[in-house]
Formats: sequence, C-alpha cells, structure tokens
Amino acid sequence: MKKGKRIGKAALIILAVLALTVGAYCVYVLLAYERLPDGLTLEVKKSGSADDFLEDFQVRENEEYMIMTYNIGFGAYTRDYSFFMDGGKFSWAKDKESMLASVSEMGDLISGADPDFIMLQEVDRDGTRSYHVDQLEILNQFIKGYYYDYAQNYDSPFLFFPPWQPHGANVAGMVTYARGEITETLRRSFPISESLSRFVDLDRCYSISRIPARNGKYLCLYNVHLSAYGSNDVIREGQLSMLFEDMTADYEKGNYVICGGDYNHNIKKESVENAPEWAFPFPREDIPEGFRMAIDEAGSPEHVAHDSCRTADKPYKEGETFTVTLDGFIVSDNVIVNDYRNMDCGYENSDHDPVAMKFTLE
Repeated sequence: MKKGKRIGKAALIILAVLALTVGAYCVYVLLAYERLPDGLTLEVKKSGSADDFLEDFQVRENEEYMIMTYNIGFGAYTRDYSFFMDGGKFSWAKDKESMLASVSEMGDLISGADPDFIMLQEVDRDGTRSYHVDQLEILNQFIKGYYYDYAQNYDSPFLFFPPWQPHGANVAGMVTYARGEITETLRRSFPISESLSRFVDLDRCYSISRIPARNGKYLCLYNVHLSAYGSNDVIREGQLSMLFEDMTADYEKGNYVICGGDYNHNIKKESVENAPEWAFPFPREDIPEGFRMAIDEAGSPEHVAHDSCRTADKPYKEGETFTVTLDGFIVSDNVIVNDYRNMDCGYENSDHDPVAMKFTLE
C-alpha cells in the first residue's frame, strides 16, 4: 500500500512538472512572438566591388531586361528531402554541408543566367534549421554587381515541434537585387491568421523596390510570398487586396510594375486535379485592371511545361511527385513580355525551380 502511494505521488509530481514546463513554454512562445511593424523602409546595400557594377546601366524604355524569381527553400530541399510541415520527415536541412552546397549552387546558377533583376524568397539569415548560416552572405559571393534590399518575413521563437527534430528559432526573408540603383524601398506587413498557425507560418510581407527610369518614372519591383499553412479565404483575400491596392497606386502614377515571387497558388490557367490546399487556383478575376499574369504570354507551352514547385511530403520522384506552378510574375500593361520560362533544374537544390522573364518597358 505504501509503495503504491509513493509511486502515485511520484507520478503526480512528474505530471505537475511536465504541466508547468509546457505551460511555461507556451507563455514563452506567446511573449516572444512579435511581428515587425508595417511600412518599414529597407536598407539598400551593394553586393561585390565597384568593378562588378555596370557603369552605364540605366532603366530605359524599349530596352530588353531579364528578371528571375526563385524560392530557394533555405537550402534544404535536395531531391531526397521531405519537410515535416508537408507531412514529410525533416525539420532542418539534412546537414550543414548539403545546405551550403545547395545555396552555393543556386547562387552560381543565378550568376550564370546574368539577370538584371532578381527576387529571392526563403533566404535564412540565422536559423536552427539552416545551422545558423547567413545565406545572404553566401549568395552575395556569387551575385555581384547589384544593389539589394532584404525584407524579413520570419523570426520565430524556438519551436519544439516536431519532437524528433525541433524546428528551433529561425530568421528568414526575401531579397531583391537590381543592376540599377534602388532609391526607394518599403516593407508591407500582410494580414495573417490570428490562430495558433501563425507560429509555424511566416510573418508574411511583401517588399517594394523602386528603381528610377530614364523617363522620370520608376520600375517598381514587388517581391511577394503569400501564405501557405493554416490560411483561409479571408486571409488570402486580404493579402491580395492589400497587394493589388499598392500595385495599382504605382501604376496610376505612370510607373512600371512587376510583381514576382511565390504566390502559393496555381498561377496557370489550367486547373490541377487533386491539388492540396496550398495549390488552389490563383483568383485571376481579382487581378486589377491594368495588370495581367505574365505566364499567359510564354509564347510556347513548352516554355512553361515544367512546373515551378514540387510537393515535399516525400523525396522527389520524377513522374510521380505532385508538381504545380506557384511562382511567376504579374505585370502592368506598360511592361511588354518578350520571353517567359519556367526553368527546369530538376528540383536539385530547392522544392522550387526558378522562373525567368525577359521584358521591355513601353
């Protein structure tokens, strides 16, 4: 009898300690969670030395330029990688060496393409999941001769989920590069879910980078990463409404507008069977007057036959893994699309592949 009471008492003490620990952790997460304020001005920096910059570069009418968008997936998504939020196995990059190799290979690919403007998403600056490596520093070793700004859209408290490999604390964001000088910047905070899902989704935002054109107008680059996990129709509609309002304001001033990034919607006209929630069709009917989806002007279906994203619930297998096009560009009517391609990199270094567009300004 006495032994049983001692065991019962010990069990109660253990349960009480566990309850206090869980409670204290929940309080920590709630207190540590903080969103950046809306309307922040972003700092503009330079990558590379003075010799890397094109002295005569200027945004002009009737001259062709190239722009790329690429969600680099914090360097984790090799072809054999699966992510816990998608039902997969891992929470961190497989190891530091493979992550460094992936980021370097993506930086080298971008540099080799030699675009004039670049939009990147999921670039980690300091994260448990990416072994506390500043990936922007690595990218800048390859992407030289650009002005750039960085917009933070993720700064999580330490997350002990999943239990077999806690996601930890992570700081990540989006980077916009331009050959021409970026003279105006803005970070806009998207409306996001107020439920517990906000702790595992990003602190969603978009950035605006304005580059002066020779005719006195601006080329306005909108770098965007819409919500994926735990969002609902109200949140999605609120995010797009806010984004389109700013884009329209720039267009009505006579500026050129290109919005690129990861929309977390299927941006092709064709619907996809058995699509997961994060791959629903983009609400094209909401695109404001004066704008259009650039993928519709790809020229040849072959240019966009390859999808820009693969699901990460299990390792990638060509012909079996679900794929969809989430990445691309929306452009204003004064931007002429000359060439548009979903680049087929075989998802070697990210669950996304880059999208490239050549354009001229009227």
